[in-house]
Amino acid sequence: MSLFRRTVPGYRTQAILLGALTALAPLSIDMYLPALPTLGEVMTATSAEVQYTLASFFLAYALGQLFWGPISDRYGRKAPLYAALLLYVLASFACAWASSIEQLIFFRFLQALGACAGAVISRAIVRDQYDGVEAARLFAAMMLVMGVAPMVAPIIGGQLLVHAGWSSIFVLLAAIGVVVLLALHMRLSESHLPAKRQHISVRAVMRNYWELLGEPRFIGLALVGSFAMGSLYGYIAGAAFVFMQAYELSPTQFAWMFGFNAFWFILATQINSRLLSWRPSAWLLPRALALQVLSGLLLVLVTATGWGGVWAFLLVLYGFTISLGFILPNATVLVLSPFPDRAGTASALYGMLQSSLGAFAALLLALLPDDARWSMAGVMLLCALFSCWGWWRFKPTAPTHPSHVA
Repeated sequence: MSLFRRTVPGYRTQAILLGALTALAPLSIDMYLPALPTLGEVMTATSAEVQYTLASFFLAYALGQLFWGPISDRYGRKAPLYAALLLYVLASFACAWASSIEQLIFFRFLQALGACAGAVISRAIVRDQYDGVEAARLFAAMMLVMGVAPMVAPIIGGQLLVHAGWSSIFVLLAAIGVVVLLALHMRLSESHLPAKRQHISVRAVMRNYWELLGEPRFIGLALVGSFAMGSLYGYIAGAAFVFMQAYELSPTQFAWMFGFNAFWFILATQINSRLLSWRPSAWLLPRALALQVLSGLLLVLVTATGWGGVWAFLLVLYGFTISLGFILPNATVLVLSPFPDRAGTASALYGMLQSSLGAFAALLLALLPDDARWSMAGVMLLCALFSCWGWWRFKPTAPTHPSHVA
């Protein structure tokens, strides 16, 4: 059964375009990872200061979703996407011409404010039109498209770094933003009809957020997905320093390693989509969480003993990545399913929690001792444990039939 099956007209085009919108953030993060050590040299910055360019991106990505979600509930999905993509393109060009690490940190913040709209509004568009297994399958199809980004982005970024310099990476990101903007205009129809749009005010927005935070089902599943995402961001923030400095891989070797790890994530999301015909999300999720914790413990063990060198470290890391391919799509479906009338707001709050923990993970890595392997493994294990705690503390009742999601 194809992930891009036509349940409605334009399903395949929709999956590709929504995946591309969601992919702007991983492209913006992963394409410049091979350049992180170079940026430190060019801009005379420490490794911690360079990691702040990641932390500022994660922070803006979190805060921006609180804005774009309610805006899309009030004014529809397409108009906010136009504004956000324009901001993304301009900020990407500004990053290319940054002359100091402080400027790059600031422009990365603006770049993330534009990129985050693609993620939060894409989730809301899916919720506008689908529920249950259909929503989970569309999320899996989007992740298939989005997952190409961490596979190819470091390879492209590494080649651009060698042949055209670090600034060319951001020029290419701006060009990609222009292409996505044109595709949005030509191929995506409005999914949030005027009759369903909500009047927006600061008080109403804050009340909606507060009500969602008071929902045990929402907060528990949001913690599961958010700490899982925090472990992924911890890996992203530390990977370049672990593999290019501690294990002495070249930028090209690092890019291929990073892309191959992303392949396991994509494969897991597609296996998850197939399994949804047999088992519901609420059955698959806790088993994936157990694999995540086991992989995190092994990662710390390999780091402590040094056994197997880089190959053992990679093998365990791949197991951790596979668990995320099951956790993230299932947690997303379960957390949004009960809130069809507030899909944009629920998606925004969920995305904010995810990105806030990502920013915290990146900051924590910058503050921890210099051994990048210990820092990355420790942060990933800590996030995995808290993700399990979120499920154990607030888990929903699992259904008995795969056509239900919670």
